[in-house]
Amino acid sequence: MNRLCTSVLLALMPVALVFAADDSAFLPKSFAGWTQSGPVTVVTDAAQADSAYPGILKEYGFVESETANYVRGDGRKLTIKAAKFKDATGAYGAFTFYRQPPMKTEQIGTNAASANERILFFRDNVLVDANFGRLSGMSAAELRELAGLLPKAQGNEANQPNLPNYLPKDHAVENSAKYILGPQALLATHSPLTAEQVDFSHDPEILTQDYSPADGPETLTILAYPTPQIAAERLRALENGSQAAPNTMLVRRSGPLVAVVTGVVGNNEAKDLLNSVNYEAEVTWNEATSVGKRDNIGNLILGIFALIGIILLISVIFGVFFGGFRILMKRFFPESVFDRPEQVEIIQLHLKQ
Repeated sequence: MNRLCTSVLLALMPVALVFAADDSAFLPKSFAGWTQSGPVTVVTDAAQADSAYPGILKEYGFVESETANYVRGDGRKLTIKAAKFKDATGAYGAFTFYRQPPMKTEQIGTNAASANERILFFRDNVLVDANFGRLSGMSAAELRELAGLLPKAQGNEANQPNLPNYLPKDHAVENSAKYILGPQALLATHSPLTAEQVDFSHDPEILTQDYSPADGPETLTILAYPTPQIAAERLRALENGSQAAPNTMLVRRSGPLVAVVTGVVGNNEAKDLLNSVNYEAEVTWNEATSVGKRDNIGNLILGIFALIGIILLISVIFGVFFGGFRILMKRFFPESVFDRPEQVEIIQLHLKQ
């Protein structure tokens, strides 16, 4: 009997694990009329999530991925593959890596792009790759509802990188920006800089974007280093490299940022693009710059006088109440409630000499 129970438990264990995975999955079981069909596939190995670029996923801080199939009542099908990263920075980087310039920008989640039946978007630290069997006019709205159901990142994990704010918009090639955190992504995105020139030992953030001005194509690369001193050292290394190959690269530093323009650089447009990258320091002051209401001596004195006035007002009210009550009692009930004769008699001693 015990062996039979053990065999049954072993047989049911895979089923129990599937249901446990479903219960812990962050993809919703249903949204906007779509319902999951079959179990959710959960993967924690980057090589299984993307066999072509596992190292790049690790550079972006890959945690796990889930793949689920959805169906609707009208027979349409949808496959969703969602990857969770350590923070929103990694999700943004992976989004730019998989996004291609021919894609169209969409308004879904934090950022989105589409190509035919495929829609790629991310929200906080979750990247979603949705493939529709057939699109409809409500497909984008349905994915917006899905984005709202995804788990939200907490604290610093929800912070987006601020490096994209330094990218000029004039003549930019749409959806060509690539956010890079490691040497494998640098190589795979065909960056004009090498890993030796970047020096990943300083943990830089890299953002590249293509431009198409009238004089010819250009690529802007922004390197963000932890300190201006490190940026100055990397600037000298890049300048030495540009001297060996003149007219191929323009380099400039602004604070901890190093801007590099490659491509057709022998014109004013390339110089204007380079000079458009300017670091703006953000200073946070966490001490009070003025005296608060609770620390103001004038407000304290006014509060004291206000309290005295309230006490006096309460005293007058109670005085009028008790005095008026005594007068009314003496008028309507003379010598019966107050000032009764036995209470007001004068004690006489009748002392005689």
